[in-house]
Amino acid sequence: MLDDAVQFIRNPAVFSTSLPFSPAVRVGDFVFLSGMASADEQGRIVPDTFENEARRTYQNVARVLGMAGLDFSHVVQVRCYLARQEDWDAHNRIYREFFSEPYPARTTLIGCLGDLVKYEVELIAYAGEQRVEET
Repeated sequence: MLDDAVQFIRNPAVFSTSLPFSPAVRVGDFVFLSGMASADEQGRIVPDTFENEARRTYQNVARVLGMAGLDFSHVVQVRCYLARQEDWDAHNRIYREFFSEPYPARTTLIGCLGDLVKYEVELIAYAGEQRVEET
């Protein structure tokens, strides 16, 4: 059983999915975001160009960070997953649209996604003393 130090961050009005996961979990001062991809408001995958999928992914990340009262400036680590090596340059260009120096720690894996999506990210954010509002 989890104690009060663990808070599951959910808000069906902001994020929904039929898959069995919480969009984010806060443990102490850190918020762990589940893998995010190019999905619509109902959690359905939206296939598109790499660029559009990546931007839609980060829009979803922004929504989930917002549920925790955070934004991209709170992110301390990003794990990026690309389906294809040829999207490397576009990935870095789009990444800079959402993150600025000093950049979070980052790992990028290539060739690890199936055919469903071209891009996925998971993140860890630092929330400090800020408490998440219960929904």
